[in-house]
Amino acid sequence: MPAVTAETETRERIGVLLTNLGTPDSCAPGDVRRYLREFLSDRRVVGLPRILWLPLLHGVVLNTRPRKSANAYAKIWRDDGSPLLVFSRMQQRKLQRRFDESAVVVELGMRYGNPSIAAALEKLHAAGARKVLVLPLYPQYCSATTASTFDALGAAFARRWHLPALRFVDHYHDHPKYIAALARSVRAHNSDGVLVMSFHGIPEAFADAGDPYPAQCKTTARLLADELKLADDEWRLSFQSRFGPARWLQPGTEETLAALAQDGVQSVRVICPGFSADCLETLEEIAIGGRETFLQAGGRHFQYIPCMNDEDAHIDALQEIIRANLGDWLAPA
Repeated sequence: MPAVTAETETRERIGVLLTNLGTPDSCAPGDVRRYLREFLSDRRVVGLPRILWLPLLHGVVLNTRPRKSANAYAKIWRDDGSPLLVFSRMQQRKLQRRFDESAVVVELGMRYGNPSIAAALEKLHAAGARKVLVLPLYPQYCSATTASTFDALGAAFARRWHLPALRFVDHYHDHPKYIAALARSVRAHNSDGVLVMSFHGIPEAFADAGDPYPAQCKTTARLLADELKLADDEWRLSFQSRFGPARWLQPGTEETLAALAQDGVQSVRVICPGFSADCLETLEEIAIGGRETFLQAGGRHFQYIPCMNDEDAHIDALQEIIRANLGDWLAPA
């Protein structure tokens, strides 16, 4: 832990910690394996009893899945690195510039992989942040993402003597500026066709246990459809990224795209409103895999609408969310 000096004690700042899921350090199988080991060891992600899951994870999954996942990452990897990390850094830097005239410092931490949440908290501490607002970049609350972020914060703080004052944003799924930014992104692509809103899936058992995620996804989808003035037959909600044999939220995105094509729909456009930055699940699973599914089922025109990434309207929305939650921590303008 950085030493607390007289300078940092007299120059206290407000920290904003942006978090996202994470990414391997590279698309090499070894790096992917290390990332998957951390990710799939999280009890929030895989809720099976450890005595059943860990032998399966280390004996089967980590010996088969990393190479397949590495091939998928290789399809979308950029010259400057992982898309998720690149776009998240862009968001951090733009937000930092928005707060350059105040005592706010913005850092980025990933729940799994690098830069870690613990490392980002150390940077904030070294910068003099004694009050920290945590903004997980998941618009909809989910135990496997948002709550897991809080777990990581607790683990990092468990090693500290001096804890900062803490505020935590648990969702912004219905924030007017977030919805308006999504709608602006759809309009900017000026395309026709049924709009498929694809959210990351979770096992139905999580929802049955009380996770509000599916309800918040439905609210986001309805608000976006209303903002775009879409009729009910002009849009669909679906869930992607299923893993394992458990029953997951329905309907699935792959099945939805195939069914639309088989029903004679010639054009679709797909947006992923639960993702704040493009990543493997959007660029490989939807932009590549979803396209193949729709065209092979008989569709003709497929458009993937990218995540909002560092678009100005998105940064505007995040800035407003941050300012509202900082509240009285910010000096009066």
